[in-house]
Amino acid sequence: MAESEKITINMNPVELGTVDLLVEQGFYSNRTDFIRTAIRNLLGSHADEVKQAISRKSFAVGIVGFGRAELEAARDEGRMVDIKVLGLACIHNDVSPELARETIQSLDVSGGVRAPRSVLDALADRMGRNGFFRRAS
Repeated sequence: MAESEKITINMNPVELGTVDLLVEQGFYSNRTDFIRTAIRNLLGSHADEVKQAISRKSFAVGIVGFGRAELEAARDEGRMVDIKVLGLACIHNDVSPELARETIQSLDVSGGVRAPRSVLDALADRMGRNGFFRRAS
């Protein structure tokens, strides 16, 4: 299984009690199992809409990495990179803040970004506001 992120949710007492009852009755092994199953089912019910949005926005899907060699090649070709990812965008530790600013025009991620803190700071004005998590590596 790919790396996962921890989330926190708030539920009212009746909802939580209902989940606990289903766990107690053996429908789910624990609360987490219930929540993951519910999320997967809802994501599945919206699969067509997600596919259309991915196609419309030209997102790469999954874990996508960007390293110094790739960004230096873009710089040498005189082009800027628009990073669009549904999943996890990783800017490798060998990328300096200066190289990131010279080559990354925008960072639009639904999911998460992992990069050195200095690179995240350098790109702060170029990041979309999709509610993604940012983690320095």
